[in-house]
Amino acid sequence: MMKKILVTGGAGFLGSHLCEKLLQEGNEVICMDNFFTGSKRNVIKLLDNPYFELFRHDITEPANLEVDEIYNLACPASPIHYQYDPIKTVQTSVMGAINMLGLAKRTGAKVLQASTSEVYGDPSVHPQPETYWGNVNPIGIRSCYDEGKRCAETLFFDYHRQNGVRIKVVRIFNTYGPNMHPNDGRVVSNFIVQALKGKDITIYGSGSQTRSFCYCDDLIRGFMAMMATGDEVTGPINIGNPGEFTIKQLAELVIELTGSKSKLVYEPLPSDDPTQRKPLIDKAREILGWEPTIPLREGLIRTIAYFDDLLKNENSLS
Repeated sequence: MMKKILVTGGAGFLGSHLCEKLLQEGNEVICMDNFFTGSKRNVIKLLDNPYFELFRHDITEPANLEVDEIYNLACPASPIHYQYDPIKTVQTSVMGAINMLGLAKRTGAKVLQASTSEVYGDPSVHPQPETYWGNVNPIGIRSCYDEGKRCAETLFFDYHRQNGVRIKVVRIFNTYGPNMHPNDGRVVSNFIVQALKGKDITIYGSGSQTRSFCYCDDLIRGFMAMMATGDEVTGPINIGNPGEFTIKQLAELVIELTGSKSKLVYEPLPSDDPTQRKPLIDKAREILGWEPTIPLREGLIRTIAYFDDLLKNENSLS
């Protein structure tokens, strides 16, 4: 049966992949985006699909729609973008959650919140289980994002308890792949763009800090598996790849796969940057039957090909 599904932030990196997959599954999709970090380029190939609708709208304003499911992905997710206007970032997380929960309450829709591993802050527990409450600086330069997402989770569970809203909360760990913004400041896109341009690769700190990298296709499967669960499953559930790599290892692998002659250069570590990040995904395995299948090397090859095409097209236009 065809469902009408709203994806907020649908022209962004993950939102565009989700829209495409939902259309492939035979649904009608409304893609909502204010295009602060999202791009029409990410969804242009979907515009000819009669079941796809692109809706320019800011999630901090209410939207009067009739939908069966809502995936709430709207929020700048890279430090460069969310620190550009930190007050707006908090508004997007908090007012956006209120507006989408209100829509879900009125329509009876299921609503999924794309939360983040940033709710764990700089973790003192490793790897991070969903039961860990986190170690977050509430007044730091990353707080607009970290605390905004934490508050959004609070709102989701309060709307569920108080109003019976059908909620799903997933916590996304580092994700990468095609459609990433080339200037978003995230480590994978940074390294690939620098390597392809033959520039020095910038490592912040010693490079010994660790991250876990999940390819976008795996993550989207996790979203959809979560949405398909019964109303008794609310989360939060970690969605990410438990393979753990140092930032230096990632840089060396990108250099190898691009054949770049880039050198590694080191800069001071930004404030509140986590030293370790790795999901415990036992709940995802047990409840969703989900785990990632695409190894880092394979995912990077696909992502490098995307950025290579993107940079060549930019050069041909300039």
